[in-house]
Amino acid sequence: MQVTRILAVRHGETAWNRDTRIQGHTDIALSDHGQWQAERLAEALSEEPIAAVYASDLSRALETAKAVARRHDRPVHTQPGLRERGFGRFEGHTWAELEARYPEEALAWRKRVPDFAPPGGETLLQLRERVTHTVATLASRHPGEQILVVAHGGVLDVLYRAATRLELQAPRSWELPNTAINRLLWSPEGLSLVGWADVRHLQTDGGEDVLDERSA
Repeated sequence: MQVTRILAVRHGETAWNRDTRIQGHTDIALSDHGQWQAERLAEALSEEPIAAVYASDLSRALETAKAVARRHDRPVHTQPGLRERGFGRFEGHTWAELEARYPEEALAWRKRVPDFAPPGGETLLQLRERVTHTVATLASRHPGEQILVVAHGGVLDVLYRAATRLELQAPRSWELPNTAINRLLWSPEGLSLVGWADVRHLQTDGGEDVLDERSA
């Protein structure tokens, strides 16, 4: 049985990432630094075999994917199923603002209650179903090949949990840096983890470019 190799990447930084402001489905463009990250990612993946490039249709993911796709002379196929979790009325707020304005809802989010949805948003259960179905559908088209999937922090979190068989409420002990390279394998039996959070292409002067993933 042939497996599909997946390069799973979170988009480059946005101004809202820097401000720890919740983005969700709000379409925020890459910052100048995010564009730099995308170009560094493209350089790092320039020698990788990539059969297809898929991205969330939100511009921060799409522009990140385009930077890599240009090096491989491939189109980017947008997939709404790869969007960040919908955060409803949480979007546009910082974490501190949420705790001040909506303390009970913020607590439910902090505790990762699986069936909790911010008003107008999605539950973690809905997000997991959407993401795992979308990625399985895409990966099944490319047995024996490698694909690039560019998405968001919440999407990458779901994929990590699916590959390691961790529950939605398990505390997170892994990082979700912008444009880190994450490697997964997919077969009809599910996902497995190969490597996670490779940020060597972002290291400058011995430092790493890692941001808080809560702003997605």
